[in-house]
Amino acid sequence: MKLEKKIQLKNIEHDKEVVERLVDENLNGKLDKYLQKFNGEDIEGVLSLVLETSKVGFNGTLNVTIDGNSFHYAREDYKKLDDLINHLFDHLKEGLSQK
Repeated sequence: MKLEKKIQLKNIEHDKEVVERLVDENLNGKLDKYLQKFNGEDIEGVLSLVLETSKVGFNGTLNVTIDGNSFHYAREDYKKLDDLINHLFDHLKEGLSQK
């Protein structure tokens, strides 16, 4: 599978390395077994993650499209950026487990 990652950071560009590391850890650790069912050279996927600051913390949106399956998750006002990212990927894991 070819998975294109698009990460957009609004007002938190200084955390880019941390965000990319957390995305990779979630994809390769938490989701690797769930993504194996989409294995194949002809399968393409797009992961789009948008993160921004809010008045009390961080907002995030995760959109994933894999082999015609779409997943959308959004959360607001998380105090910790890493908790927000991990929470979004937890929901993606649940969605993938139902496919």
